[in-house]
Amino acid sequence: MAALADAEIRAFLAGVTDGGIPDYQVAAMLMAIYFRGLDDRELATWTDAMLHSGDIVDLSRIARAKVDKHSTGGVGDKISIPLAPAVAACGVPVPMISGRGLGHTGGTLDS
Repeated sequence: MAALADAEIRAFLAGVTDGGIPDYQVAAMLMAIYFRGLDDRELATWTDAMLHSGDIVDLSRIARAKVDKHSTGGVGDKISIPLAPAVAACGVPVPMISGRGLGHTGGTLDS
């Protein structure tokens, strides 16, 4: 099997995020990746394409270290709401950002 070209990976992920690729085709691609896997280059390209698939928040104006408590799904998350203010009270900036995958749950999007 041939490896996916960088342009193919980027086009696929762009199509997923803009809704241009139907769900059944997304499912087929993910199943193929599950069974075949991705090599190191493909995975690096996939990761980079996902990283740049949405808006990038520039937090460089905050000079010191910033932290985020990552949530794995949001439903039933009992720690984000008390943890973020506690850490912020210690002087550490906590932007509490999340990916588009949590939009359906509320998750940390409402923290």
